[in-house]
Amino acid sequence: MVDARRAEMLLRLLKKEVVPAVGCTEPIAVALAVAKAKETLGSLPERLEIATSLNIYKNGMGVGIPGTDKVGLPIASALGAIAGRSEKMLEVLADVQPQHVDAAQKYLDEGRVVITIAENCDKLYVKASAFAGQDCCTVEIIGAHTNIVAVTLNGKDVFRKEHVAEQTQGEENYDTTIDEIFEFAKTQPLEDIRYILDAALVNKELSNYGLAHRCGMGIGATLLSWISRRKLTDDFSNYAMALTAAASDARMSGALLPAMSNSGSGNQGITAMMPVLATAEKLGSNEEDVIRALILSNLTAIHIKHGFGRLSAACGCVVASTGAACGVCYLLGGNLAQIKSAIKNMIGNLTGMVCDGAKLGCALKVASGTSAALQAAILALEGVGVPGSNGIIEDDVENTIRNLGTIANEAMNEADRVILNIMLSK
Repeated sequence: MVDARRAEMLLRLLKKEVVPAVGCTEPIAVALAVAKAKETLGSLPERLEIATSLNIYKNGMGVGIPGTDKVGLPIASALGAIAGRSEKMLEVLADVQPQHVDAAQKYLDEGRVVITIAENCDKLYVKASAFAGQDCCTVEIIGAHTNIVAVTLNGKDVFRKEHVAEQTQGEENYDTTIDEIFEFAKTQPLEDIRYILDAALVNKELSNYGLAHRCGMGIGATLLSWISRRKLTDDFSNYAMALTAAASDARMSGALLPAMSNSGSGNQGITAMMPVLATAEKLGSNEEDVIRALILSNLTAIHIKHGFGRLSAACGCVVASTGAACGVCYLLGGNLAQIKSAIKNMIGNLTGMVCDGAKLGCALKVASGTSAALQAAILALEGVGVPGSNGIIEDDVENTIRNLGTIANEAMNEADRVILNIMLSK
């Protein structure tokens, strides 16, 4: 069993990184900054000037905004000013109503919002400047979607704190390993970790909504329809793909329902949890095994994301579906060695999947990651694993994880700009 001090660190990490979010977290971060600026001004801004990192800009271009049939950072910014409540953090737009959407569209039509790309900044960066009469309030978010580091009013600090490097993620003693995560998931008293099941059921509700309303591209609903008509086999993989994709369908199309996020991403939370729930349903797993599998999946995703970076040209689906592979492997009776093999199988398979912004098509990547997770787990259980002599895979799983982080943080930096240029030229 993990000692009490280390267990407490892992519990804090889980509760910090697995939180509800309404809408894609990049435009939500912009809405949060705007809402905070509006509240500090004390009145609706006459105009907004928003500067974001390339990654925020890219991820906000084509994704649905909660409570609307619209996409993009401009409408998210306007809604942040009109209906946003900053105390709700990643649920800042949870109270959006149709009249707010109409008012936000009018706000945009009047040319009150300007959005630009900031240079030489953190990959996760938002600066919202709100103007009303002679007053100006500026709010900056750096490093994490809710990490407001500065609020100024007419050039004077209202609030300011030192930005802590993302790598620490607020945990000074963060140095966990897959070994420790596995031991924690397997042995921690159930009462300490039972809440993760409630978190996962938030994503199940989103999946049910996506299926019922055929949201987005209808990927999950289409897969489930083919299963029901026996045009696809009703196996673990297809069923898990359908349920997981349906949750992403709903989220990417702007459903006004929360997703339980992981490491700042709703899609990552969906992908870390829904394949585990779907597999457990097929297996008839008992509640304790489901809880422990979900803990293993979520903590593995957090661990990999720790070196991966909050935002990158590398798709976060790789991170979350690797966590899911571990959770599924656990449900199927996998041991620590087999779970490590599942991780290597995933990294050997999906590394290189790019992020070309948040959008409806993300549900396809979520489905692919889910399929790969089931495959990786099954192969690992049968003693099949990518050997350490292959590419970026090493015999040591922690080195393999670090190699993935190096690729995401260093090798794919230029890809961000190339991808955005392509998106802007359409």
